[in-house]
Amino acid sequence: MAEERRKRATEAFFGRRHGKRLRPKQDAALSALLDHSLIKLNVASPDPATLFSKPVEQVRLEIGFGGGEHLLKELTRFPGTGFIGVEPFVNGMAKLASAVDEEGGVPANLRVYNDDATVLLDWLPEASIAGIDLFYPDPWPKKKHWKRRFVNRVNLDRFARVLKPGARFRFASDIDTYVDWTLQHCEAHPAFCWQAESADDWRLAYDGWPGTRYEAKAIREGRTPAYLTFLRV
Repeated sequence: MAEERRKRATEAFFGRRHGKRLRPKQDAALSALLDHSLIKLNVASPDPATLFSKPVEQVRLEIGFGGGEHLLKELTRFPGTGFIGVEPFVNGMAKLASAVDEEGGVPANLRVYNDDATVLLDWLPEASIAGIDLFYPDPWPKKKHWKRRFVNRVNLDRFARVLKPGARFRFASDIDTYVDWTLQHCEAHPAFCWQAESADDWRLAYDGWPGTRYEAKAIREGRTPAYLTFLRV
């Protein structure tokens, strides 16, 4: 039954898993990161705080961290928080691995998962996560592909199950239709409340936001990012 759930969930992932071939140094860094920090789901789900090599006060999750710019910044800003970074794209995981290797090794407050985030979400215990970040996910801009967007009722149900009351779900995108889509889906979901009192609340980047290469490209091309924050009520 667990394998059937895994297969169904993985079938929901539509993005690429591989890009350019890794250089030997990248490949070595990736192997070291996965050997040290990869979460394996072949055991019953524990309190996620116990996944880390040192005590952490809470655990946050970043889904689709890309090159890892934001995740790396948060690891340093909040050393007492455990972070789980999810990235099925091999080259993205390799970028993170190379960055932590250059900084002296894998931080004690980092764990990673390199497969479909829905599988991890279904494995995590209820009310165990202090925050979920989903930044610049694949927008699937063609209307016929909107059903592939990660934000949907089923995944919001997953978020609601694992998030602690008062935890935040943060979403950033430069695609207007996906921003509107996310607002509509979250406003229709009873577990989430949009945290915005003025336009600055979605126009200004999050506190400590380092920017990303993708975001810089979007701005150069004239697309304006939006930064949404939803509270788990």
